Amino acid sequence: MTLPARKSEAEKHTYADYLTWPDDERCELIDGQTYAMSPAPGTAHQEVLSKLLYHIIDFLKGGPCKVFAAPFDVRLAEAGENASSCSNVVQPDVSVICDPDKLDEKGCIGAPDWVIEILSPATSSKDQIKKRYLYEKHGVKEFWLIHPTERTATLYYLKGASYALKGIYDDTATLKSHEFKGFSVRFKEILPVIRAVKERVCPYCAKRYQQPEETEQTTHSSKGKARK
Repeated sequence: MTLPARKSEAEKHTYADYLTWPDDERCELIDGQTYAMSPAPGTAHQEVLSKLLYHIIDFLKGGPCKVFAAPFDVRLAEAGENASSCSNVVQPDVSVICDPDKLDEKGCIGAPDWVIEILSPATSSKDQIKKRYLYEKHGVKEFWLIHPTERTATLYYLKGASYALKGIYDDTATLKSHEFKGFSVRFKEILPVIRAVKERVCPYCAKRYQQPEETEQTTHSSKGKARK
């Protein structure tokens, strides 16, 4: 995938530019600069995503809030920007939005109430630094980072104008939402299953290493007979 050429800090890409790019060129805009997205997330990423969606959809059913999975554009405009000149367009793995006025036919305008990013090697740095700062700045009330490989989860919630760390959890924990009271999920239930690797036995190798022992036993036996 060939990304559009980066512009200078003084000449940033906008949402209007973003709409002209081919659909197969998946990227995000942060402060007007382009960042490539993974062409197709891996199996572990998708397994966590599908399980999370199941639990969140079940929790939200019958209420005003809606949940959306990537690809789903979230536009976060800076002061003085409008819908077309917006310089931030991101695609969170999970977005929960409770204000229907923020939704249009192209996605979300403004901060979701809850964002979850599932980390992968290609996007880990961007998600943990640039997007975390962006979500904090624009008022996303709750932000989760899930790391399927390390089997850890980092949970933040907005306290005033800054994120407070709710906790960093391993796979024995139950994850609880700060903003959506009553929502919880056992972390292990949404992580990929760890499958045991069967040890491969080499019959030839076994015989090879047993042979010296058998020879030694035969030698001892022969010596015993000789002494009689």
